[in-house]
This record gives sequence, structure tokens and C-alpha cells, in this order.
Amino acid sequence: MQIPRYKPYQKLGFNMTPMIDVVFLLIIFFLVSSHLAKQETQVELELPHAVSAADDSLSDKPRLTININADGSYSLAGRPIAADRLAEQFARVKEKEGGEVEVRIRGSRAATWSTAEPVMIACTRAGIWDVRWAVYRESR
Repeated sequence: MQIPRYKPYQKLGFNMTPMIDVVFLLIIFFLVSSHLAKQETQVELELPHAVSAADDSLSDKPRLTININADGSYSLAGRPIAADRLAEQFARVKEKEGGEVEVRIRGSRAATWSTAEPVMIACTRAGIWDVRWAVYRESR
């Protein structure tokens, strides 16, 4: 059996290709996920105004954002959803996140209470008690 000999002019090195591939995949993942997170709040809605609006951007709970359009239709995570499926979807997210979930309702000013009521009932059926309304803050 012959023992392999290494020539003194050959250097050992690391293959950087797999690491570069992983880094590019991570960059693409974070770009796509940040785009989807922004998409929920970029729906053009004329929100109601409130003087007593509080800034809750420091909340660390997982958040579901539901949009109520002026025509009474709903969208969750940028996709349309029927009112009778809201409770099921809320319960699924609550179970996945481990219990603590915040629901933010972005309702158009032109929407009536009868279109917001099913969202509140769905939150109750799913056991979600942290429900907040998105509004524009008026200056005092």
C-alpha cells in the first residue's frame, strides 16, 4: 500500500461556497418576511381619529392585524377572509404562538359596527382578550 504524499507547495484551505450560499438564503428569507409583515399595515384605509390614542409599539406579544374595508370585507395577513372563518383562524394562531396573542383591528372609518362586531365575537370565541383598534392620533 502506497502512502499518499502531499507536495509542499499545496496549501489546505476552507471551501467558502456553502457558507456564502447559506448567507444569501438568509438574506432572501429576511427580505421576504419583512415585506410580508409590512404588507398588513400598508392597506390604504381611512382610520378613525382619537385624542386618547396610546402608542403600543413596545408590545412584545405576537400580533394579528385584521383589516376591515369600507365595503365590509375582511383581510388577514394580506389575504381576504370570510367572517365565519375568523374564530378558527384566531384560535389556530393562538395555539401556535402559545397563548398570548394581540389582535389589532384596522377598521375603515366608513365601516359600520355591524362589520366590526364579528371580529370581536371571533376574538372572544378564540379566547383572545388583548384587542386593540388602530387609529390616527389627533393633537390636543
